[in-house]
Amino acid sequence: MTAGLSYAAIELGGTKALCRVTDSAGSVLADGRFLTSTPAQAIADLATSIHAGLGGRELRAIGVASFGPLIVDPRSARYGQLLATPKPGWSGFDLRAALRERFAVPLAIETDVGAAALAEQARGAGRGCASVAYVTVGTGIGGGLALEEQVFKGALHPEIAHLRLRRRSGDAHVSTCPFHEDCAEGLAAGPAVARRLGAGRTLEQAPEVRSLVGAYLGDLAANLLLAWSPQRIVFGGGVMAVPGLLAQVDTAMRAALGSYGAAVIADSGYLAAAQLPDAGLEGALILARRAAAVPA
Repeated sequence: MTAGLSYAAIELGGTKALCRVTDSAGSVLADGRFLTSTPAQAIADLATSIHAGLGGRELRAIGVASFGPLIVDPRSARYGQLLATPKPGWSGFDLRAALRERFAVPLAIETDVGAAALAEQARGAGRGCASVAYVTVGTGIGGGLALEEQVFKGALHPEIAHLRLRRRSGDAHVSTCPFHEDCAEGLAAGPAVARRLGAGRTLEQAPEVRSLVGAYLGDLAANLLLAWSPQRIVFGGGVMAVPGLLAQVDTAMRAALGSYGAAVIADSGYLAAAQLPDAGLEGALILARRAAAVPA
């Protein structure tokens, strides 16, 4: 009987961890939200929340949308293992092994942005598009590409946060990225924005900073259009919630492209705001349902 089946989704971010349990019809049975602390504590919190949400139902599968970098190739012996990350204690952590110790069910792991791209393509701002790039700008910058309802990945997943950008004249702020002095994340993610603003100011109160951030993100969008040529680019994340910023990104993207590629982006709405409040979690649920058809 399917009435007693359930699916679990986990979105593991650099700052917070979310989980959701649904029944076979898709109704939400339980939601959990925690700080992403140490690996051991985060896994314990997530497992406790999932077990409590099952309510006696059988757990069919788990989908995970995680921050990276991590191994997302299911054929790899290191599938689900995080690589070097600035988040203390998480480099080298085997996420898949830790979850399988607690749950003997099929498990699918993707990047949080890859899962978000999948969800926005299926249910959000990318509906009707065969290819959708999702970009989040918050504590960090991440990007994923959904192609025909599958998440694009190669030797590793895309790492657009570390694409190098040309610094604007006069921008002498030190990058907040520990790896690069001029990558997108170091110049325009949340910590970089906070450093540019200083104490007590917001982007709404600092048009010159908002314009600079919009310019860098516009360059990033232009690079994604040229490299991936998605039918739509969807922007999410806390930084992008600032009114007017997406329009500035659009203007800067078009300026960076010039007349090249103009036919592709002629229509308004090529850049779109994310529509799903928890896109990564929604994508993880899609992954869980797909994993249920695969042997554990």
